[in-house]
This record gives sequence, structure tokens and C-alpha cells, in this order.
Amino acid sequence: MAELLYVDADPYPWPFDGDLRPANTALIVIDMQTDFCGVGGYVDKMGYDIGLTRRPIQPLKTLFAAMRARNFHIIHTREGHRPDLSDLPANKRWRSRQIGTNGVGIGDAGPCGRILVRGEPGWEIIPELAPLPGEVIIDKPGKGSFYATDLEMILRQRGIRNLILTGITTDVCVHTTMRDANDMGFECVILGDCTAATDHGNHLAALKMVTMQGGVFGAVSASGALLKTISGVN
Repeated sequence: MAELLYVDADPYPWPFDGDLRPANTALIVIDMQTDFCGVGGYVDKMGYDIGLTRRPIQPLKTLFAAMRARNFHIIHTREGHRPDLSDLPANKRWRSRQIGTNGVGIGDAGPCGRILVRGEPGWEIIPELAPLPGEVIIDKPGKGSFYATDLEMILRQRGIRNLILTGITTDVCVHTTMRDANDMGFECVILGDCTAATDHGNHLAALKMVTMQGGVFGAVSASGALLKTISGVN
């Protein structure tokens, strides 16, 4: 019988059944793109402090090294729209222009190319966290990683049931993905130091929401706790 492995987490040791293996567990890295955490990107031009959204970079780099060495699945996501903007809802574009600099929003030209448009420099994952060849990249048009993507199919086909959620932003894209994954029956944990939001209060509130009602969407942990648990995995 395989050894049970648990990660110290709140409000319960994760995963719930101790069945933590590289074969059935994926690190999901959400939207670590220039537009969200790079100089001149969309979040930067909206006037937010990108120092907040860049906080997960170093812990994720450490996590990448350990998990890649142990053959865990690593899946990256990118939010972005088709160059003709045919998948960009009018209300989403309108809202983005209300908070952008000089009325500039999604689809418009910015310092890093057209904002959140596939193929543009700002849409790319930052070099520090670049995917390796063979790692799955999910291109999504919305907040959640499952909507209008083949993520669920990929997870089912690979026998993945445990999801370690990281990336940005905690309160929007990461939370939406976690909620959807929970409803689909995946066992989820979010790493607080590997996620961030444009408002630190929102980040903390999003983490607290997960822990309510005995773990309504899963559990919350930190990269150090995960690294400690997987240190013995060959």
C-alpha cells in the first residue's frame, strides 16, 4: 500500500485522503503574464502596484524546481483574446476602459502591445516562470481556467485529481478556477504565498473564504509546507 502523504493546510491536512502522488497531482500556475505582473502591462497601466502581483514569482521558481525534479504535472494558463476580439464581450471591454489610463482597455494598444490579446508581448508568460517544452499551456478568454478551454479534458485524461492552485489574481482568476474545480470534484489547495491580488486585503479575504465551512472549496497552505511534504518523493 502506498504511503499516505499530507500537506499541512487550513482547515484540514491536504489532500483529504492522503493520496498525493506526482501522477495524480498538478500545479496550476494561473496568468503569470506581463499584462498582470510586468512593467508596462495592463495592471501596471491601471495604476496598481505590480510589486503585489510579482510576489509569487520567487516562491514559484523554488516550487518549479522541486516539482519538476519529481515529475509532477505543471500546467500554465494565459488570459487573452483572439486578435479580432471576436471572443471579447462588449461589456468586458467597456469596463476595462473605465479603469485604464486615458480610456485604454483590453484590445487597445499599450506599451506591451495590444492589451490581453493573444500573441502580443504583454500576453506572454513572464520569462522568470516560462513553461518548459511539454508543459501544458491553457489559453482562456475569461477569468476561470475551465470556461471555453480543454483543461478538464486534459486533467481527466492524465488521471489528475489533486490541484495545487497558484498565480494571479487570488480573488479573481485563481478563485474562479478553484470554485469551478471544486464543483467538478477535484481536490484543491491554494498556496497563499504563491498567489497575489492587486489589493492585499482582497487577497487575504479570498484565502479566508476557502477555509470557511470546513473548507468550502478546498484548503489553504503555503509553498514551504508543500515542499516539506514532497521532499521525500522520488
